[in-house]
Amino acid sequence: MYSGNDEPAPTKVEFENKSEKAETYEWDFGDGNFSGEENPTHEYDASGNYKVTLKAKKGNKETTKETRVFIEPPTRCLVEIETNYGTMVAVLHDATPEHRDNFIKLAEKEFYDDLLFHRVINGFMIQGGDPESRGADGKKRLGGGGPGYQVPAEFVDTLAHIKGALAAARTNNPQKKSSGSQFYIVDGKPVSAQQLAATESQKGINYPPDIRKAYLEQGGTPFLDQEYTVFGQVIEGLEVIDKIAEVQTAPGDRPKEDVWMKIRVIK
Repeated sequence: MYSGNDEPAPTKVEFENKSEKAETYEWDFGDGNFSGEENPTHEYDASGNYKVTLKAKKGNKETTKETRVFIEPPTRCLVEIETNYGTMVAVLHDATPEHRDNFIKLAEKEFYDDLLFHRVINGFMIQGGDPESRGADGKKRLGGGGPGYQVPAEFVDTLAHIKGALAAARTNNPQKKSSGSQFYIVDGKPVSAQQLAATESQKGINYPPDIRKAYLEQGGTPFLDQEYTVFGQVIEGLEVIDKIAEVQTAPGDRPKEDVWMKIRVIK
């Protein structure tokens, strides 16, 4: 009745109808989603043991089939960032545990739901996570809100501001402590080998081969490295960053039309 790719959540499962000569099909995937396709493909966003039901009908005759689909939990810590321009999936790095755990804590409390990306600069980054942005009118100045605490900086040589990097915003403080909730996702610009060499010389760092390769292929903002903590990376939905980065903005870099977010942990 189905075939999967044996991958943990989120994963797509292909379902095959074996009811011959049916006229209509009603699939219940067990997670609140349904389909009327004959042989649908469904993406499970979370792990679990799901009961899948197919009702195949022809005239007054109805046949019901049931099966179970077991989706394993992800092997990495993943979060889904939903926006009105599409959905991104990001991995949170184990090398930055304080930022990872703080982001998970806030997401599970639904702290980020309906907040805005309040600062958007094309070719640079998209920033959000200010709790004061929830329901804020267009005249309200945003960017100063937070949960009332900061997170100590966690700079890691193997994490950098390549396109799609998830990083913590911060105020100008000597310890470079991060905002407790505000974050940004790198849009970035093309990066040359000469730029990387200059950044290494200026900051006294040595980029690993994989980071150098990612910068040259994807672009980013290397001048932010070792200044702001990178704690995650978008692995699906990079095109969503581009869509948001291209919106029209008012003075102060706030989008003229709200760009909202909802964040949940994929388990």
